[in-house]
Amino acid sequence: MITWVLAAALALSPPLPAPAVAAAPEPPRPEQVMAIPAELHALFQQQVLSPGGTQLRRLERLVDFMFAQTGLGMQYQHDATYTVEQAYLTRRANCLTFTLLAVALAREAGLEAYGQEIEETLSWRHEQNTIYRTNHVNAGIRPGHQRFTIDVAWDTLIAREPPQRISDRRLLGLYYGNRAVELMSDNQRAAAGQYMAMALELDPAYAANWSNAGVLYMRNGDAEAAEQAYAKALALDRLHAAALFNIVSLYQRTGRQEQARGYQKQLKAVREKDPFHHFLLAVQYEKTGDYRRALTHYQRAIRLHDSEHRFHFGLARAYLQLGQARQAGRALARAHALSEGDTRGLYQAKLDRLRQQQE
Repeated sequence: MITWVLAAALALSPPLPAPAVAAAPEPPRPEQVMAIPAELHALFQQQVLSPGGTQLRRLERLVDFMFAQTGLGMQYQHDATYTVEQAYLTRRANCLTFTLLAVALAREAGLEAYGQEIEETLSWRHEQNTIYRTNHVNAGIRPGHQRFTIDVAWDTLIAREPPQRISDRRLLGLYYGNRAVELMSDNQRAAAGQYMAMALELDPAYAANWSNAGVLYMRNGDAEAAEQAYAKALALDRLHAAALFNIVSLYQRTGRQEQARGYQKQLKAVREKDPFHHFLLAVQYEKTGDYRRALTHYQRAIRLHDSEHRFHFGLARAYLQLGQARQAGRALARAHALSEGDTRGLYQAKLDRLRQQQE
């Protein structure tokens, strides 16, 4: 599963020792983030622009240029939040940097291009004492009256809603906020603060940035500023799960149990309506051998979001472990119907095997 580092650092680790005093490098200016360096421009001109043709043909060559070894040969790296120039030099990018690169090159090719965001995805990771629950961005391209999406994770992403077009300010704000989280993870808190300040300046209405800023304040030992940041995030989005989790953690750690309980009720209500939360619980129960609880949470995830084939596949596994082969077959058939490509073939093979066992 590809992990996208774009939004919320949820859990709070204990405050870390203050970093050594050193001048943090200045973040790039907004206009520098998507700037195309001269060497990349010349290569792009040669391989994509010079052959001419329709807008659609230029788009096809653009995609080939990004991924083919004869072009950029870009490789995915989850923590590679880079400017376009850095992506060109390293040939590494995460989903955000892929989007910045695709939008910049598409515009250079005379195409309408913009960032798109999917706020609810099933993507997270756990490192040390911090949980990262993340969202996803990709590039929207319009050659003429047609509309296409360039997405490095199209075949692995579990999403509830289609992507929504975002402004350049939001896209750039995500770059600075993303980079701030990466620097914070490396305990480069002075540099993280500079990037976070840029993110908040560019996009002050984005709740995830305020929630992440609160985590940074806590790591710097400023609980009062952290509380204000979490409150700001919740004022922007009262159902923001990361901010709710963080403010509950803050109140519990500072002995304010009564205040924590009020937000805990809100967090519980949000999670009950979150299919991804139930899916993650189901996977955890399945790993520990508690298949009845896994079954319950797979069923809840499906009631909330029926069209995700991996939910039904998990349900089939739980049924099989409980000895309910017929129900497993129905769940597997539903997973097969919802899937495509290689995954569809995998489900078909498992379904054929199960049917043979029942004969």
